[in-house]
Amino acid sequence: MPDLTKTSTTDKAAAQDEVVAGAAVSATPAPGKPRSLWGDAWRDLRRNPLFVISALLIVVLLLVAAFPGMFTDANPETGDQAKNFLGKPELGHFFQADWFGYDGTGRSIYARVLFGARNSIVVGVGVTLLVTLFGGLVGMLAGYFGGFWDSLLSRITDVFFGIPFLLGSMVVLNGFTDRTVWVVMGALAFLGWTQIARVMRGAVITTKHADYVVAARALGAGTKRILFRHILPNAVAPVIVVATIALGTYIVAESTLSYLGLGLGGGEISWGGDISDGTQFIRNNPHVLLFPAGMLSITVLAFIMMGDAVREALDPKLR
Repeated sequence: MPDLTKTSTTDKAAAQDEVVAGAAVSATPAPGKPRSLWGDAWRDLRRNPLFVISALLIVVLLLVAAFPGMFTDANPETGDQAKNFLGKPELGHFFQADWFGYDGTGRSIYARVLFGARNSIVVGVGVTLLVTLFGGLVGMLAGYFGGFWDSLLSRITDVFFGIPFLLGSMVVLNGFTDRTVWVVMGALAFLGWTQIARVMRGAVITTKHADYVVAARALGAGTKRILFRHILPNAVAPVIVVATIALGTYIVAESTLSYLGLGLGGGEISWGGDISDGTQFIRNNPHVLLFPAGMLSITVLAFIMMGDAVREALDPKLR
């Protein structure tokens, strides 16, 4: 005998989706086949040279971070004292260990720049994912429920927001003797989620009063269904923009901490650490400092450019 309860529940959910979809579509009638916000954004991004250039740069950086051994066979951790500052940068030595020359301990600068990309990008991407998930959840709950929960979560957010990001991270990391990639990621994410929470809260407050959300609530849709089926997909756009731009900020933060001696430890290769080592040789051997600093600048610029392109594509006011 068929399960009438299950059938009724399924039909009710389908009816809710049809009504909500109708409410959303009726607000923006257009001739021809309608396109969603994401469809329009992807079309604009493909035509934006800023996005294409930044995307190509990021793809190359990700390949270097994932497979640095494909681009060099030199060992970035071992040096030859006979090669101290040997081999100035030469274009004819492309993809060779001595293309960028050697540092004060005879290590290949080219190899260290390539292998340093892994830690910097892993920390940047990892922190971005952590703060987006946690900050997005806090902001979504505060914006949707309002009242007491909004006041409580907003005050907690304000407390963390009032702590200087870099100084607070230094204090946290100073309490660890073994500063691995995961420790640095946790310290940066511990204080970096507040901006995402604020952006998500504002987007949810605006979205929860939309007609399709009101229709879903009137039809008896549960809180979980409304949040993750109707509100989140329509409120996540500004969060994606902020997170993309912030990714470059987290890479800079990791390099700054490593430069100050409070970042990655245990012999981990980092652009910030190499910049710190090269500072003392800037007058006679500036290439020791300039190559890791240049790679850091290019990486941050690529993510900021992509963030700007995504913002232009997702913000209707900029169309």
